[in-house]
Amino acid sequence: MSIVAIEQKKRIHPHKFTLWVALASITMMFAGFTSAYIIKRNQVNWVTFNLPVVFWYSTAVIILSSVTLWLAQNAFKNREMLKYRKLVVVTLLLGILFICLQAVGFKQLWEKGMTLTANVSFSFLYIIVGLHALHILGGIIALIILFAKAFSTRIRNYNIVPVEVMSTYWHFVDFLWIYLLIFLILIR
Repeated sequence: MSIVAIEQKKRIHPHKFTLWVALASITMMFAGFTSAYIIKRNQVNWVTFNLPVVFWYSTAVIILSSVTLWLAQNAFKNREMLKYRKLVVVTLLLGILFICLQAVGFKQLWEKGMTLTANVSFSFLYIIVGLHALHILGGIIALIILFAKAFSTRIRNYNIVPVEVMSTYWHFVDFLWIYLLIFLILIR
């Protein structure tokens, strides 16, 4: 290989660089919200609460979806397209199931009177978990695009970059949810 080719291999792909900048921004946003949560919980009108059990089920679902996406990425690398397609579909369905379980959890909270405007502690819960759900929805849209490309008869490009970018993002929101769940349980 020439020196130029070696130098180009060392460079990070622009899409991966953009993703890492976005992940850093998302991390800072959630760090700000969790810091504000810690400060606000010392107020007199702060109400402690327990999260619905369904949030634990949604956690298992999102962890499983990370596993299926990791397996899909490996299948893509090995050019096992049938296996890759199946695993992308399973990951997409698990992502949708995660959102549905979160909706059930919020419905349970709402029925207990824990509405967005009932108390500042509930407002923080809705904002933090709701923003995470929006990031999951963004991931689901990206999974739909991967799904469409995987089943397209016109595209026969084995470019791993979109799969790696999606996988990194999905694992990030998975880890972020685990962090948020632990945070909301421990810091009440």
